[in-house]
Amino acid sequence: MQAHEIDYHIYGEEMQYVEIELDPQEVVVAEAGSFMMMENGIKMETIFGDGSQDQQQGIFGKLLSAGKRVLTGESLFMTAYQNQDFGKRKVSFASPYPGKIVPIDLQQFGGKFICQKDSFLCAAKGVSVGIEFTKKLGTGLFGGEGFIMQKIEGDGMAFVHSGGTLAKKELQSGELLRVDTGCLVGFTKDVDYDIEFVGGIKNTFFGGEGVFFATLRGPGTVYIQSLPFTRLADRIIASAPKAGGSSREEGSLLGG
Repeated sequence: MQAHEIDYHIYGEEMQYVEIELDPQEVVVAEAGSFMMMENGIKMETIFGDGSQDQQQGIFGKLLSAGKRVLTGESLFMTAYQNQDFGKRKVSFASPYPGKIVPIDLQQFGGKFICQKDSFLCAAKGVSVGIEFTKKLGTGLFGGEGFIMQKIEGDGMAFVHSGGTLAKKELQSGELLRVDTGCLVGFTKDVDYDIEFVGGIKNTFFGGEGVFFATLRGPGTVYIQSLPFTRLADRIIASAPKAGGSSREEGSLLGG
């Protein structure tokens, strides 16, 4: 194996966290802001890019990998956690909002998994986190999050996060599934992915579901979330009280 072989355990129901058990000298890399806790003996270090084998080829490889992360809206840097003790040590990473943590064994998925740009949580060192371009330019121009997605490659374990309830769909060859672009968490490399226009003037202006949705054609596995963070944020902003006012749904005539 090129990637480090890590053990893990996922705790919780609605607000989950994943506990990674590291053998001596093993490393796990994670997005900034996902760290929860770690035991003594683990060293935390900021690295340029994702720390995969592709970056061991000099400064050009590092710049290329980091540049791909910038295109997906992520930071240039990630954080590496290395067990420098003589025994096993544990480090934990938490979900950013209510939902489920999905363990992805890349060996079972042919070495590649494609996911939304903000769903990646952490992975064993050696797993590469890059960008995935769809076939059609129109997907990027009109599909919102659809054009640039992250691809996770390698032979180790990776962990992605989904909001709300998680649905896992096993598509047969030629089977078609239509999904709201924000509800798509990720899919395996054999799934054919595109953006489809919702026809009809009434659907466009009065449907309230946007103009485009994702089409996924099997064979392969698709993960779908019931609560995208953008949808959650929109509801919170819409329900927030105005400046100097009070919420319409809480309090009384006398309470603000």
